[in-house]
Amino acid sequence: MSQFKQRANINFMCRLGKSALETLSALQQVYGDTALKKSAVYDWFSRFQYGQEKLEDDQRSGRPSTSRTAEMIEKVQQLIQCDRRMTIVGLEQEVGISHGSIHAILSDDLKMRHVSAKFVPRHLTTDQMECRMVVAGDLFEKSTQDPMFLTKIVTGDESWVFAYDPETKVHSAEWHTSSSPRPKKSRLVKSKEKVMLIAFFDIDGVVHRVRTSWTDC
Repeated sequence: MSQFKQRANINFMCRLGKSALETLSALQQVYGDTALKKSAVYDWFSRFQYGQEKLEDDQRSGRPSTSRTAEMIEKVQQLIQCDRRMTIVGLEQEVGISHGSIHAILSDDLKMRHVSAKFVPRHLTTDQMECRMVVAGDLFEKSTQDPMFLTKIVTGDESWVFAYDPETKVHSAEWHTSSSPRPKKSRLVKSKEKVMLIAFFDIDGVVHRVRTSWTDC
């Protein structure tokens, strides 16, 4: 029964957005020596993370004693190479082995980990990257030949900002004695209206600035 309680707690921690390490530490704190082993905690945490709801072990009837055969590892690898976004649940349905076995194949045998994409401003083509290198090289060469080159450059930047930001708790802090009542402030939200700030500057500072509302764009 304790095993199922711990699995339910792992599911709860996963839904709270805690990490597998935090979950393991919490279980060890509560259950002590009877806490699930690290491998089991990480296995169940991964299952719940990928959508599993049941707390019972997978049915093993009709399955081989071990699913981590060379043939199965190769099959999982081929599926992943065809679709890097395939989930463990999807692999389960494709190859017919347990969630834990697939997780072990991916992490232990194939040395893979699930990595989220990193947001970048834009993707550059090969031609665009080469063009940037050429331009950067030209600018560097001019800067070494002409000591006054940097004084001739005017560049600019732009950014969308809220029309106003509410005052934070830190900004509204006041000095009080221990007997003074604590000040109160109502909770405010950021403005829905945005303003674009555009500035042009050279080596000495800002040469021009302009503010544009998004209703004007």
